[in-house]
Amino acid sequence: MSVAAGVDGCKGGWVMVRRYVERGTADFMIFQRWRDLPTADMVAVDMPIGLPETGSRGCDTLARRKLGQRGASVFLGLRRPLLEFETYDQARLWAKEDGFGLSKQAWYLLPKIREVDETVTPASQAHIREAHPELAFLALQGSPLEHPKKTPEGQKTRMDLLRENGFGRISNWIDILNTGHAWADDLLDACALSLSAERMLKGKGERLPDDPPLDAKGLRMEIWY
Repeated sequence: MSVAAGVDGCKGGWVMVRRYVERGTADFMIFQRWRDLPTADMVAVDMPIGLPETGSRGCDTLARRKLGQRGASVFLGLRRPLLEFETYDQARLWAKEDGFGLSKQAWYLLPKIREVDETVTPASQAHIREAHPELAFLALQGSPLEHPKKTPEGQKTRMDLLRENGFGRISNWIDILNTGHAWADDLLDACALSLSAERMLKGKGERLPDDPPLDAKGLRMEIWY
């Protein structure tokens, strides 16, 4: 049984949606630490994999361009040296001197980026790949979504797209979701990412860029959808 999984960071750690491809069913779970990642044939995770030592990543710029008005959801200027700083002020000063600032929102992502960066290897990128939920939803709709995910309009659009693509129980999942550990938009993103993972398993996934560069650890700097 092939398993395609979408993973998104959440308050309680990580939320995973698993699609059992041949059976056409799905479930979700929350796990605390990245090193406890459950087994799947393909994992699409909304977290940077492959980080430059300086500057910015071309895949982020391409993703922003493709998403248009939703492009601001892609962070720019995430670099591996930022993982070493203990305070936001220290990290922000270094980032600014390097040519790209660091937002507070991006700073809060760094612990989870560090978790992934410590475990993913060039070999494991064969089945653990960076993806982005806004690109995943773009693939479902055929164009970037109009409304942000935390608005009522944005949530409705995302839920409708997911229902049309095999997630008929998504409302029930949200009703039983423990919002102390994850929020509805985290779950919806993970669902969309699982569909990206399924496309990758079937050889239909797309990536930015076509020929990704490698970082200092040999990781491909790419975003799939």
